[in-house]
Amino acid sequence: MDDLQTISKSLVIEQLKKAGVTPTQQRIEIGQILFAKPQHLSADQVLNIVNQAGPLVSKATVYNTLGLFARKGLVKEVIVDPSKVFYDTNTSEHYHFYAMDSGELIDIEGDHLRIENMPTLPEGTEAAGIDIVIRIRNIAS
Repeated sequence: MDDLQTISKSLVIEQLKKAGVTPTQQRIEIGQILFAKPQHLSADQVLNIVNQAGPLVSKATVYNTLGLFARKGLVKEVIVDPSKVFYDTNTSEHYHFYAMDSGELIDIEGDHLRIENMPTLPEGTEAAGIDIVIRIRNIAS
C-alpha cells in the first residue's frame, strides 16, 4: 500500500470507533484505501487494491466489511444495475451520473436536483433516502 493514497491507521481507527465499528486489521486496511479521498469503488476494486502486495484479505471479508461500512453510514452503496455496486465515500446528500461506456460514477451535487410531489409513504414508514442514478452514454458524431 506504499504507492497508494491512504490515510493513517489512527484516523481510520477513530472513524470506525465513532461509527461503532470494531477496528480489526482488515477493516483498517480497507478503510485506509476507502477514506483516503472521495471516490467510488466496487468491491472487486477494493479487493484488488488491498491485496496488491499479496492476498491478505479474502473476498468475503471485503464484501462483509463494505456492507458493514454501508450499514454504519461510513460509505453509501450505489447500485447502478443488479450486477454493479459502487461504494461511495461521499456520504452527503447527492446523486450520480453513471457513464455506461466507461463504467465511471460521477457525483451530482444534491442541490442540483429537486424532488417534488413525493408520493404518500405507506403507513408506519419513513423515507430513509433517495437514490438517483442518471445513466449516460457517448453519442456517435
